Amino acid sequence: MGKAHTFGTNRDWFASRFTPPLNTVFYVLSFFWHRVSPKLPWVKNIYFAVTKGRNRLVSRAGILGRLSFYGFEIVAEEDVKNRFFFIARKISAPSLDENPSYGPLVKLERHGFGGRPLTVYKFRTMYSYSEYLQKYIYTYNQLEKGGKFKNDFRVTGWGQFMRRTWLDELPMLYNWLKGDLQLLGVRPLSAQYLSLYPPEMKELRKQVKPGLLPPFYADMPKTFEDICESEKNYFKQYLNSPIKTQWIYFWKAVYNIMIRGARSK
Repeated sequence: MGKAHTFGTNRDWFASRFTPPLNTVFYVLSFFWHRVSPKLPWVKNIYFAVTKGRNRLVSRAGILGRLSFYGFEIVAEEDVKNRFFFIARKISAPSLDENPSYGPLVKLERHGFGGRPLTVYKFRTMYSYSEYLQKYIYTYNQLEKGGKFKNDFRVTGWGQFMRRTWLDELPMLYNWLKGDLQLLGVRPLSAQYLSLYPPEMKELRKQVKPGLLPPFYADMPKTFEDICESEKNYFKQYLNSPIKTQWIYFWKAVYNIMIRGARSK
């Protein structure tokens, strides 16, 4: 069992004790001192000398993600009197992943062509260690329209903007230049998300190289079942006539993005 002061509980604490705009001013100052200062050169030395590392502000996703990384199963979580409490149970050894997300550029392990492991590069849009919470998020929240995780608290405010503008995917151009990805193709998926697919779709995904621009934007499917059907149609057409299929799907996707305003979340 444990407790922490998260961004949310800290904001609620100031809101319960001060009226606007003082609550906002004090919250910003607290955020800078307890969240930003420990990360700044020189300033962090002062911070740890004064606070001994106590009462640092952390994200809910960061706490739960680290627990999952170190082999804990999240049993329960709840905010009580402006503090975040959690219960976790040790069920496995820590992850062997040597590159958990932390800095602005992250390496994410995905399944590529032939089912082989593929390291994808992206700008981080989630709180650190969030990638280890996929199973937890899916178990309790399931999927929303468009196939994304519902109520995904792992995504930061800045991350939402980067996703809408595709800035987070700029580093994937390196994967494209390396030949890991083609211009148009299905998204390379994590092991957890791929596990949701039926066996037939898993086999089809191995036969076609993933891409930067997914056929999702050509068909705009609504549910996960629709996504599977959309990808199945794309695979069958691609395996029969790859050049023609890429040409048609590319311009459909461009039209939906540029004219109809299709965006990622």
